[in-house]
Amino acid sequence: MRGINVGGNNKVDMKLLKKTFVQIGMESVITYINSGNVVFIDRKHTKAEIASLLEQAILQDFNLAIKVLIRSIDDFEPMMKILPQSWKNDNELKCDVLFLWEEIDKETLLTELQIKSNIDFVKYSPGAILWAVDKRNVTKSGLMKIAGTALNKKMTVRNVNTTRKIYEIMKEVRDSVLHE
Repeated sequence: MRGINVGGNNKVDMKLLKKTFVQIGMESVITYINSGNVVFIDRKHTKAEIASLLEQAILQDFNLAIKVLIRSIDDFEPMMKILPQSWKNDNELKCDVLFLWEEIDKETLLTELQIKSNIDFVKYSPGAILWAVDKRNVTKSGLMKIAGTALNKKMTVRNVNTTRKIYEIMKEVRDSVLHE
């Protein structure tokens, strides 16, 4: 979800959010950290239908108009294959995954971004842009130029550590369902 519990705004308790997901029929619901990351199973709806159902439920339960982006484990797998193992969000690197809404999800988006050669390391994967920059150069990075733009409203950003953890949770949920 985009914009939950950011800078003290759009506060949502993850336990209550989980309850909302369960009430509208999602299964095996797991939330991860406090920024709107939810892993679940839905066997009945398309991604667009799920996003619409969740946006309506969040508006009803929390009085918040929050954009929801759905990514399946099948969407994650190609991205995880090209995400360099050396990219970590740590003391030396800032590494983020920019999850893209469908209307901007195209490789040519890279030409619209201010990618600084020798500072920014950027890869496109369907549904996402992977971006790494040395922490010493963050203020010079083109990544910082995205904030406040129209493009920024059509994506949600997670650091690579969070992205990897969400993927691990997705695999655990999938494996537990396969072994039922």
